[in-house]
Amino acid sequence: MPTLKPKQPVPSDPAVLDGRPASIDQPADSKPSAKPRASAKPKPSAKSKQDKALLKDVYLFNRGENDFAYRTFGAHVRLEERRRGVRFTVWAPNAREVGVAGDFNGWDGGQHRMEPVDATGVWSLFIPGLKAGDLYKYEIVTADGRKLLKADPFAFASELRPNTASVVADLSGYKWKDDEWERRKRTTSPYDQPMLVYEMHLGTWKIKAPEVFYSYDEIGGEIIDYVVRMGYTHIELMPLAEHPLDKSWGYQITGYFAPTARYGPAKSLMKFIDRCHRKGIGVILDWVPAHFVKDEQGLRQFDGTPLYESADPSLAEKPLWGTNAFDYGRTEVQSFLISNALYWMDLFHVDGLRVDAVASMRDLTMDKPPELQARNIYGGTRHLEADAFLQKLNKAVFRYFPNTLMIAEDSSPEPGVTAPVHDGGLGFNFKWSMGWMNDMLRYMQLDPSQRSQRHDWLTFAMMYHHTENFILPLSHDEVVHGKKSLLNKMPGSYEEKFANLRLFYGFWMAHPGKKLLFMGGEFGQFDEWKDSESLDWMVLEYDSHRSMQQYVRKLNGLYRKLPQLWEQDYDPAGFEWIDADNAEQSVVSFIRRSKDGGCAVAVANFSRSSYEDYRVGVPDKGRYKLLLHSDDARLGGASTGLPTSISSQKAPMHGRDYSLTLHLPPLSFQLLEHQPRGTH
Repeated sequence: MPTLKPKQPVPSDPAVLDGRPASIDQPADSKPSAKPRASAKPKPSAKSKQDKALLKDVYLFNRGENDFAYRTFGAHVRLEERRRGVRFTVWAPNAREVGVAGDFNGWDGGQHRMEPVDATGVWSLFIPGLKAGDLYKYEIVTADGRKLLKADPFAFASELRPNTASVVADLSGYKWKDDEWERRKRTTSPYDQPMLVYEMHLGTWKIKAPEVFYSYDEIGGEIIDYVVRMGYTHIELMPLAEHPLDKSWGYQITGYFAPTARYGPAKSLMKFIDRCHRKGIGVILDWVPAHFVKDEQGLRQFDGTPLYESADPSLAEKPLWGTNAFDYGRTEVQSFLISNALYWMDLFHVDGLRVDAVASMRDLTMDKPPELQARNIYGGTRHLEADAFLQKLNKAVFRYFPNTLMIAEDSSPEPGVTAPVHDGGLGFNFKWSMGWMNDMLRYMQLDPSQRSQRHDWLTFAMMYHHTENFILPLSHDEVVHGKKSLLNKMPGSYEEKFANLRLFYGFWMAHPGKKLLFMGGEFGQFDEWKDSESLDWMVLEYDSHRSMQQYVRKLNGLYRKLPQLWEQDYDPAGFEWIDADNAEQSVVSFIRRSKDGGCAVAVANFSRSSYEDYRVGVPDKGRYKLLLHSDDARLGGASTGLPTSISSQKAPMHGRDYSLTLHLPPLSFQLLEHQPRGTH
């Protein structure tokens, strides 16, 4: 089956400058000045120019076509009619009145009433004398006379929880130093590159004290150095948009454009990402368009009526999470969400978004009681407006930012998630393989004596792997809420738990698909993730955990060096089973190939038995270098005196003319590379 890669056209929008849309420092509608002809009409006043620009931006916002709405909406420090101050713009179509309330007027919005922008539902006001750092909210008088104080949906900063005011912030002026990274990103397809993602919850990688977090400036360098040393290619950060509750992990948001105040100001986040890029590390951000929190200062009933959410409770309510879903069919909501996705790429240079809960967005009945299970116009359960929104989102992202990582966290078996929009797909370029993850974790938790009965859990993923562009995730969701850590999921004795985990990691790394591991997994954290405490770094005082970290570091390094393990992840030519059917002994073997024909052989023994002189058919004669052995005593195992390479024999096996004779210790993984003639 052909690889499903969304086409990413070269940007053609006039706002795109050198492959990147005009930034907040360079308005999208700005054009080079030209000397007017003598007969030219008098120039309009600055005020009329501003009014026309505002009307144009609002018009596009109303139509769902303002991809950079954050340049207009929210609070912007600027100069108007030779006075410096702040321009506030907000969408509240059903409000009777809207005012700006803040610490500068005693929180009395009546002193600064906003003006409607024609009949667009948008309100705007310039307040001279205000500056970055001032606190504010919108005082909204509803149609029935109630007064609401709402945080700014487009605020660039917020107060540290439990305070909830928006903060005027000027995000212009940061001097990026990642030009080389950005140029390479624009011209390099991610499909045939290594991708080894370290998923992080920034607040608990290390923590000062309960509810007291390190800032980007305090811990950023240590994180980056660690990630580089361990061999990862990307960091994936759990959501950084402002959220009221630490224990939501950032997935229940009040400020979509406000980097959370927990870890420092927005420009410190820019600096952190800049440093990652200069060290060769990409940055992926978890992004949450599936739902938003109901806190009173947030988006819910923003102008006294359902606005960002549907008026139909069966569409608006997310009862499992106690949140509201966005109204994906509303054009202004489309402008809001798409501009938010682009905001993180434009202003913060993030390299990709992992889009949370895609299956929940697309299914009108998921996790809902019968009375809230809606149907679409055809009587089905597919949320057609959500599908159309996701297609529109991905088209916009790839229009402005080719080769961005748009990753769907989708637990459904629905096809076409990474198929191009023009072929009817959603247009993502990657999807988490939840099926692989669930099957493998169930399999690994079986006692080895039972694994032969569920051999299909080990091999089934390759029946569908080439239908999507998959990432194999071992994420935070699998090591929290009583699910146990990856190490503690493993059966058997203390030693067997480590052996099982080394085996599992080896098989995972050699299996087709990009990779993601949640923090702590790399050193075998024994306890599950505690979302209010630091990782258990103290376990590295013990040899077994220290050896696990060394093993993962070596495995990561091999992955990075071997194009066989990533260059053809989504091409059937990159993978071939040697033996997928040895359920009785719980052994599998397979081949990974690079584009130039380079060959690596993986052999995994998932049983407690030791197999002497185990014969494995190989594709070519010659020598096979032993790159990794999970039972190597130097990496925490029990085997010593391992060979550096093994010669093939003219002995047919597995339908091949040549084979290797290997010793397979219990619960072990081996990776070997064919050495072309003339190499050593």
